[in-house]
Amino acid sequence: MERAGFEIHDLEGLRPHYALTLRHWVACLEAAREAASREVGEAAWRIWRLYMAACALEFEAGGIGIYQILASNRQRGAWPVPLTRTDLYHGSRPNVRAPG
Repeated sequence: MERAGFEIHDLEGLRPHYALTLRHWVACLEAAREAASREVGEAAWRIWRLYMAACALEFEAGGIGIYQILASNRQRGAWPVPLTRTDLYHGSRPNVRAPG
């Protein structure tokens, strides 16, 4: 990404989040089994349930991971994001300042 002119600002590992999300999706799919089966058929419903459950297990076991990368075009002197994640967790956005 940097060779292409992007500057990486943040990287976050989302493996545990995806495991929880997939578990939630599987529970929702199971709760809507009848309607989902009518819509796509029993075979497709079972495939998606198996796929998501297996993915959840792999995320939990550490066999696969997923990352969110925040990047932008590199600009001299500018810093387009806050220096910390405080605004994400406390609902306020601190002033964004150029480095230095």
